[in-house]
Amino acid sequence: MNFDQATFELPANLRALMARHEDTTQPSSLPRRSFLKLTAVSGFALGVFPMGALAQDTSAADAKPAGLKPLQQPAAFVRIDRDGTTTITINRLDFGQGVQTGLPMILAEELDADWSKVRSVHGTNDPAYVDPAFGMHITGGSGSIKNSYTQYRELGARTRTMLVSAAAAQWKVDAATLQTRNGTVIGPGGKQLGYGELAEAAMKLPVPETVRLKDPKDFRLIGKPTGRLDAEAKSSGHQDYGIDMRLPGMLTAVVSHPPVFGARLKSVDDSAAKAIKGVKAVLRVALDRGAEGVAVVADGYWPAKQGRDALRLDWDTGAVEKVDSEKQLAQYRELATKPGNRKYDADVSKLAGAAHRIEAEFVFPYLAHAPMEPLNCTVRLAGGKAEVWTGTQMPGIDGMAAAKVLGVPAENVKVHVQMAGGGFGRRGLLTSDFVAEACSVAKAAQAAGIAAPIRTLWSREDDIKGGYYRPMHLHTAKIGFDAGGKVTGWDHVIVGQSLLMGSMFEAMMVKDGIDATAVEGMKEPYDVPMRLTVHHPRLNVPVLWWRSVGSTHTAFVMETLIDEIARTTKQDPVAYRMKLIGDKHPRHKAALQLAVDQSGYGKKKLDAGRAWGVAVHESFDSVVAYVVEASVKDGTPILHHVTAGVHCNLAVNPKSVEAQVQGGSVMGLSMCLPGAAITLKDGVVQQSNFGDFVVPRITDMPQIAVHIVPSADAPTGMGEPGLPPLAPAFANAVAAITGRPVRELPFKLA
Repeated sequence: MNFDQATFELPANLRALMARHEDTTQPSSLPRRSFLKLTAVSGFALGVFPMGALAQDTSAADAKPAGLKPLQQPAAFVRIDRDGTTTITINRLDFGQGVQTGLPMILAEELDADWSKVRSVHGTNDPAYVDPAFGMHITGGSGSIKNSYTQYRELGARTRTMLVSAAAAQWKVDAATLQTRNGTVIGPGGKQLGYGELAEAAMKLPVPETVRLKDPKDFRLIGKPTGRLDAEAKSSGHQDYGIDMRLPGMLTAVVSHPPVFGARLKSVDDSAAKAIKGVKAVLRVALDRGAEGVAVVADGYWPAKQGRDALRLDWDTGAVEKVDSEKQLAQYRELATKPGNRKYDADVSKLAGAAHRIEAEFVFPYLAHAPMEPLNCTVRLAGGKAEVWTGTQMPGIDGMAAAKVLGVPAENVKVHVQMAGGGFGRRGLLTSDFVAEACSVAKAAQAAGIAAPIRTLWSREDDIKGGYYRPMHLHTAKIGFDAGGKVTGWDHVIVGQSLLMGSMFEAMMVKDGIDATAVEGMKEPYDVPMRLTVHHPRLNVPVLWWRSVGSTHTAFVMETLIDEIARTTKQDPVAYRMKLIGDKHPRHKAALQLAVDQSGYGKKKLDAGRAWGVAVHESFDSVVAYVVEASVKDGTPILHHVTAGVHCNLAVNPKSVEAQVQGGSVMGLSMCLPGAAITLKDGVVQQSNFGDFVVPRITDMPQIAVHIVPSADAPTGMGEPGLPPLAPAFANAVAAITGRPVRELPFKLA
């Protein structure tokens, strides 16, 4: 069942993009077969888009310029109905970040659509919906708005041009004399034609290859705080997610996963399970990482779960490693003392003779993604073809994984992307674990004579105990500095599992034995002489990116250590940061200054027992600075106020930026709370639900104010940058109160 990602090659434009950050002496291509070639998926040519009035005449394909790719064709993205309702397809998964509104805003801006009539839907694994920068289907790296900003503007402009041309032909006037406004073409003498009246004729016209985009000063949607298109559905409980999928005759499956990753079955006693009313089949299936499991298929979730609970399974765990968190930490500490691969190799010989020294150890545990909507995937098989419904960040890779499991051509698999209730990286796996699992169940069910669609559904416990996780990391640091805070030597070691080794990204993002995601955020924006050593042990715990990836731990280390140097040398932590940043990073300084000014830092008198905490960090090309107010009561740290300064260039929808920073800061807070850790004993994950894996409750919520640095430059990412600086800002406030630095997440003050 396993999807062998090593047999695929990265798209050429993704290789080129990643190669910009690589040594030119290194290989720039992979000796692997292509995993995504638009021409190879002939069943998903542009002609498959019966998108309503604007795509009714497929003969228009003959008029399309050869230079345009599927991702540049309006027919794949825009449907205009006769009443003027405009439906825009998004090429991403929306799982809370707001692209379901942001991308339509961008297209509608250039289209001059009537926003009150704009709707949006998710796309599929069709080639039209690849990320234009990466050349693959992906929602991640905070790239949705950033990478599709120009793409969606051009799509809107092309559609508008075709509509204007259709109106000009009908009125027999020069198209240059016409204007558009709110879904209407305006002609001589005040004549008007609605977009819905023109759409059918417009689609018969050639698609313009080049278009003129608006001057940003003329924007009427972009940059305006805009309510989300899904707000009413979500707030009223009418929003459908992947878990809500219903098909005629559909059955539900739950899978019993092994207690230790990779374990297989010795024996299965399913007699009691089969006796439960509603259970249709008990199936032994292959799972991720070479493991085996047992799927119970029933006419609903409850009988399927009851059937699984009644199974008697004997697991063979003798052949797999059983990770133990306490022993793992000891192993990491030992490894940190040994020579390793070097990211930076500055001279640290002056460290020993420095006037001041810091020696620190930081420990970061495994973390679960724990989205509110557990993992789920619905599969329907018929006539040698497959349809898949799921909330996925990588529908292209998942489609190919499904094809491999099911034994059908890739062009015979269609992935319908569903709205997802969170994910934070868990729905974007290169191994496609939960999609491949669902396909394995559907295939086994079909072999057992069951022709119905199968929805495979994970429980909360399955989600938390079944991997994947943010890797556990250990950092050690030895820093020497003078009385003025000038660092004379910084010797740093990171120990943690690699996310990318063994994956299709290894050749591009693992250099000299160092996974780039593990060290992102180290050193910058501070010009300090650092020697950075990295170790990547291999363990039997599946790991995956977790919202903001490596910055979840590197930001904490850098920002708490910089703060500690400032405290030791009796310098204001903001002033010290500004001095270290200098003139090379103006966006950092702008974000930090905005947070300082809006918070009242240094001017407002704090309540007794409270202290300021500061941190600033760049991730995914955006900078977020936090100034927080915190206290410690009965040994428990409390976060009261958070003021954010954000530099993300042009904010397409300031409301979404605000929401993402609020959500990111709450998720950052989750790393600080006692109980927010995944631990293992004898290979078994010890946590199973929110009773023992803590997430912030409403009583933990601080007041959050978000302020955006004005900019007209092209937007950068905002899905993740709000998370990394929250924990260090909070920790710095706690350290100011207690006089002791915080070295571990979750916080341990005793």
